[in-house]
Amino acid sequence: MISSLILVTGATGYIASRLIPRLLDAGYRVRALARDPLRLKGRAWFDQIEIVRADVASPETLRHAFAGVHTAYYLVHNMSHGRGYTALEVASARAFASAAERAGVEHIIYLGGLADPEQHLAPHMRSRIETGKVLREGRVPVTEFRAGVIAGSGSISFEMIRFMTELFPLVPGPSWLENKSQPIAIQNVVDYLLAALTNPGGRGGIFEIGGPEIYTYRELMLRYARLRGLRRAMLLLPGIPVWFMAFGVGLMTPVPYPIAHALIGGLSSDSIVKHPEALQVFPEVGLIGFDAAVRDALQKTHPDYIERIWVDGKPGLKFLKHEGCFILYKDLPLSAGEGAGGRKSHRSIFGEMWIERQRDRIGNLSCTLFFYPRGLPGFLYWYLLYPFHRLRFHCLMLEKS
Repeated sequence: MISSLILVTGATGYIASRLIPRLLDAGYRVRALARDPLRLKGRAWFDQIEIVRADVASPETLRHAFAGVHTAYYLVHNMSHGRGYTALEVASARAFASAAERAGVEHIIYLGGLADPEQHLAPHMRSRIETGKVLREGRVPVTEFRAGVIAGSGSISFEMIRFMTELFPLVPGPSWLENKSQPIAIQNVVDYLLAALTNPGGRGGIFEIGGPEIYTYRELMLRYARLRGLRRAMLLLPGIPVWFMAFGVGLMTPVPYPIAHALIGGLSSDSIVKHPEALQVFPEVGLIGFDAAVRDALQKTHPDYIERIWVDGKPGLKFLKHEGCFILYKDLPLSAGEGAGGRKSHRSIFGEMWIERQRDRIGNLSCTLFFYPRGLPGFLYWYLLYPFHRLRFHCLMLEKS
């Protein structure tokens, strides 16, 4: 089994970026499916896997992707497509299940959303449930895990909590921030996904997974603030429309508006484990508490750990918010003798900054600026002095020493 070929969809996404290194460490051969393989170029494991250009929304591209595959992970969502994404998710899942069946795949492992299907659900959560149902309509056994808030640096839900709590001393939010959540550490999500490969007891089951504690969404934000050393309070305002909340989240966090709109709508109901069978079926998974998961995420907000999703071979200056940082990046073709690599760091009351120069195998130079803001002063420092940061970044790119 250890030499089996594993297909991972959604390879450019967060969960896959944490799962693939663990699969490689366990000795599996990994094939990643991506619409744009160059988006994986900056990943540390890029040269250790096979990459196939394919799209689950285009069934004709899947035949080659499934050749020789033992188990396939379905880690795809289509929220970024905006309106109409729910129909696309169902169609994509049906095409994927059919292609897997034709190719003789033995097992599909799917990560969906944690919600009670008997309650009124927002479209995002209902779509996650329906996707699992459609995957199970095929003949290939499906193991489905349902998770809510995932605590880990880079997780969409965690980054929403992080950026909003860092930015606002008085955090505004709707009254449904009092709804309950059972967050799970990213390490445990990957533990479950890996355990399903070798634990026959979970084959074909549906498992709700969560951490050892239940909190309200308000409590999650306040616990993050305490662990970060920030004094924060909540201002709950009933009647805030979803579109307005999503607009603010899209503006101030790494989460784009279409995804924010879908996710925020999904927070309007509790997301807790009501059927804890996963604890009995997968006893090898030792649950990590929310506080420990946050501490780990904070420790990994550093260039040594941040997933370099911006390295895709495309020219031009790039600016993004990612894993708690503001990031500037540019690659600049130069001869190998015109500059050296290295990293400089600077810490202040506003946060921590790293400026890094790297050379690839053929001598091209890249420069990356990371700024990890601390609270509202850090955000103001970044935005008010942004022209200065750009100038500093440009000067470093042109250094010859």
